[in-house]
Amino acid sequence: MATKLNELIFWPEKSKIQRVLPRQFQTYYKDVEAIIDCFEIQVERPSAAYQQALTWSNYKTCNTCKYLVSSTPNGLINFISEGFGGRTSDVEIIKQSEYLTVVPENATVMTDRGFKQVAGLFQKKKVNLVRPPSVTSTRKMTKDEVRQSKLVAALRIHIERLIRRIREFRMLGPHATTDHNLVPLLDHIVIVACGLINLQGPLIQ
Repeated sequence: MATKLNELIFWPEKSKIQRVLPRQFQTYYKDVEAIIDCFEIQVERPSAAYQQALTWSNYKTCNTCKYLVSSTPNGLINFISEGFGGRTSDVEIIKQSEYLTVVPENATVMTDRGFKQVAGLFQKKKVNLVRPPSVTSTRKMTKDEVRQSKLVAALRIHIERLIRRIREFRMLGPHATTDHNLVPLLDHIVIVACGLINLQGPLIQ
């Protein structure tokens, strides 16, 4: 099933993405082709100490597998990574996954502040990164930066809505814990879920 449904997870041509671009993006971010974020799935605590360390997530305070997901602005999943241990940083997932080989040159990708450190990786691929302005304790944000931050946050909410769709599958729900015997199949399970989601209606009408 994963092999066949994986064919439904692909990066459409830019012209096709723009043809169905939601109205919210058309005014300020009409060039955005993808929005990215990571989500985590809780797994049973491994018996081996090194596996416990690899899968421990400080963010979730439990053992998890972590995935990078990318979608077009209207909610079509165009990339899903393999699973990584919960302690893996967003930067390492970008480096180790195949995302940088999939994203086209000169594409525009929207992220949150957590992906600040990957800006250099995207620049090498000539990919434009749209993210909220950085916040520091020593400098107050300008009115334009506050406005941009709110605008990007309002548009990035759609990737969070997409992740909620993934969470609707009981095995991948926010309070589900994957049995250790199923962890080797988790990548296939996530691919099946994402392929089925792409058969649903658009996230934004």
